[in-house]
Amino acid sequence: MTQQMNTHNFDVTYHIRPPYGLLNDPNGLIYFAGRYHVFFQWNQKGTTHKNKSWGHAVSEDLTSWRYLPPALEPTDWFDKDGCYSGSAVEADGRMYLFYTGNVRGENGERESYQCLAVSEDGEHFEKRGPLFEQPAGYTAHIRDPKVWKEADTWWMLLGAQTETLEGTAILYRSDNLLDWTYAGELMDRTAPFGYMWECPDLLRLDGRDIFVFSPQGLEPEGDFYQNIFQTGYLSGTFTEKGTFQPDADGFKELDRGFEFYAPQSFVDDQGRTILFGWMGAMEPEVEQAVPTIHDGWVHHLSLPREITWENERLIQRPAEELKQLRGEAASLTEALAQSGKASLPSLQTELTLEWQEAEDFEYTLRGEVTILFNKEKQRVTVERTNWLTKERETRSVVLNETLKDMRLYLEASSLELFVNGGKEVFSLRYFTETEASELTWKSSAQPVRVTAYPLNTTTSLRF
Repeated sequence: MTQQMNTHNFDVTYHIRPPYGLLNDPNGLIYFAGRYHVFFQWNQKGTTHKNKSWGHAVSEDLTSWRYLPPALEPTDWFDKDGCYSGSAVEADGRMYLFYTGNVRGENGERESYQCLAVSEDGEHFEKRGPLFEQPAGYTAHIRDPKVWKEADTWWMLLGAQTETLEGTAILYRSDNLLDWTYAGELMDRTAPFGYMWECPDLLRLDGRDIFVFSPQGLEPEGDFYQNIFQTGYLSGTFTEKGTFQPDADGFKELDRGFEFYAPQSFVDDQGRTILFGWMGAMEPEVEQAVPTIHDGWVHHLSLPREITWENERLIQRPAEELKQLRGEAASLTEALAQSGKASLPSLQTELTLEWQEAEDFEYTLRGEVTILFNKEKQRVTVERTNWLTKERETRSVVLNETLKDMRLYLEASSLELFVNGGKEVFSLRYFTETEASELTWKSSAQPVRVTAYPLNTTTSLRF
């Protein structure tokens, strides 16, 4: 069922990305047979959202990735226009992939099928085809199955759109992963919240259930909902009957940056909940202006993040294994205090910034990305240049506590920023023509403990 791809040499960074084509949603995240498996939406034929297969990367340590041939290709009647997003589970020593088969008619009309593929070894997959007929009352926008087990019941959660064009999530249940029964909508809809919910996920964290999803069609509200599509979560309780009862806290955005979307989680062999997201959700005209398209590729996944529930909030931290990439630590504090600037050790660098109590400041990375803090408002802002419009644009969040620390993972064209131990996160792409690798700083106070670690990440692999 797989197609042998051409062999290419390419530089692999610590973000998962293919050597060519377009990447989007992470799929089928699972720890299976001693390895981490990350599948991803992949157009091997170009940098547009067509011809989606499931790319496949494996690792033993979440830092060094080996790329395998695609797990799923759009070669059958039920997925001929794309093997869309889904998830993976292990049962009876086998890996089960659940995905949405996308089919388009002669006039562009859409059909969606929830499909299964099975593997004995985690590398070769046999398609089993569609599992059930689409339920009544919804458009063909039903997709992205997330499957998990509760006691003796397997549940399948799907993003959906009602015939009245409202976003929702629906459930199926099974006792054998093959025969599925419709179980209704995940929760009561009291008011419309976007026109489509994509990539639903259910996390179980320290006795709390977290429903993560990506609603489309939300209007901006102050600092919130500033991207083309959003990703966030509701905390609450998933009942034995298969319904989700949300807490009163409401929807919270998962990432405050520019491009983060369509995340998926899994539980590894250590019992950790690990999450990957896609760093590529942007307006079509902005996407087609991404400079890497000239090199034949576009987009990558986020770093692996460990997800926990602490003090009634979701926390995201870079996976502990990423520390293995660190080179020798270099303090930048003195250089910044003396001249307001310091050289970064590499284009691929981890930075840690720590304060007893932060004053107003402005840090700029490579002359392009600026991080600002306003103490009076406890407001963190990230600013960059839009590579299409050439205008500066921002994303911000107001903290509910004093700013104490930041941890940044910098790459040549991307940045992930973790604030106060991962209580807030900003993910973004950026592009600059300069080769300079410099950090500049402006503030009325002294910088406190700025440490840089070069990241030993780039190796040449054969794909």
